[in-house]
Amino acid sequence: MPVQHNVFKEESMPQQTHDGYYEAYWPRAPRQGRARPLARRLASLEGATIAQLWDYMFKGDQVFALLEEALKARFPGVKFVSWREFGSSHGADEKDVLAALPQRFKALGVDAVISGMAC
Repeated sequence: MPVQHNVFKEESMPQQTHDGYYEAYWPRAPRQGRARPLARRLASLEGATIAQLWDYMFKGDQVFALLEEALKARFPGVKFVSWREFGSSHGADEKDVLAALPQRFKALGVDAVISGMAC
């Protein structure tokens, strides 16, 4: 005769009631970084040099061409450093690519950055 095992014995089940309220835990880890102040905005893009950063996703090549055209029409003398100059901002070496950007921007005389595109 087979032996029956009752895993859910009544005496092992908790008899507490929580009236619909249960302890819960916040699923996110504590914040690791501190908020830093934003960079000061440029008074105008007129005459500014703008870097374009792209993660090679979506259609950034097309979007940047449209943005460049529209910004040149609105802000005389605006110049652009193409996304081609920087390569992809996403991928296996993105940590190194991003860490090198401040020096690259300084060397290229960059005043502002447009970073995009992924969706």
